[in-house]
Amino acid sequence: MNTNRNYGLYALAAAIAFVGALALGVPVATLAWLAIIGLCPLMMFFMMRGMRGDGHEGHSPSDRDRLDKHDHPTGPGRA
Repeated sequence: MNTNRNYGLYALAAAIAFVGALALGVPVATLAWLAIIGLCPLMMFFMMRGMRGDGHEGHSPSDRDRLDKHDHPTGPGRA
């Protein structure tokens, strides 16, 4: 997995977009709401990027094992 990424250029592009939007007359409150709304998928991207393709398959139990663990016999009085 390639971990050498240049996130500085992304931050620079975001700063240029922010300043450009201010120059065009977009209110700061609107930009703040857009930043808050954009943080959710951005955080998900950074949290989930470490979970893909590290070569370890099958960490979770199989479907059959999960069904067996939660398969409780019916007791007296249960239908």
